[in-house]
Amino acid sequence: MRQMREVEARLAGRLAELRVERGWSLEELASHSGISRSTLSRLERGEISPTAALLGKLCAVYGRTMSRLLAEVESEPPQLVRAGAQAVFRDEESGFVRRSVSPPHPGMRGEVVEGRLRPGADISYDAPPVPGLEQHIWVLEGAVEITADGHTHTVEEGDCLRFRLWGPSRFRCPGPDPVRYALLIVLP
Repeated sequence: MRQMREVEARLAGRLAELRVERGWSLEELASHSGISRSTLSRLERGEISPTAALLGKLCAVYGRTMSRLLAEVESEPPQLVRAGAQAVFRDEESGFVRRSVSPPHPGMRGEVVEGRLRPGADISYDAPPVPGLEQHIWVLEGAVEITADGHTHTVEEGDCLRFRLWGPSRFRCPGPDPVRYALLIVLP
């Protein structure tokens, strides 16, 4: 019974995500689906269990089969990513080391990266890989200057800078010590 409630809760959350991904209000979804706004609201909050008929209407609106929708919310055992299996990229020229601590995974929107820059390292990116990418940068050791969308911030040990990235960015280690930071990335 508990597992069924957990699946229903994940389903409610996924239905809300699908609506938000399309930029629709509850009223707009009600118009597209023929389901009342109040029923949709209660469904997305997990206050009611969906019937097959309701799910069928929502699947049609979202362009999914019911089996695909349900597969998106099935319980998955936690995945342990051992340190030895984490991919490490080294750019000796720029002085940047990137460890993919928790790499991208289908069905998950976030990942965790460990970054290291030697003193004087300076890396610029012309554009984000995905516009609106959410980033949280927590400095574990040292300090780094981060420029995002034209604003420069000095982020020191223990500080966390968070933002959505829409334009160019730059990471620079002013020294005298190297910097080590955790970067949490969340897809929009």
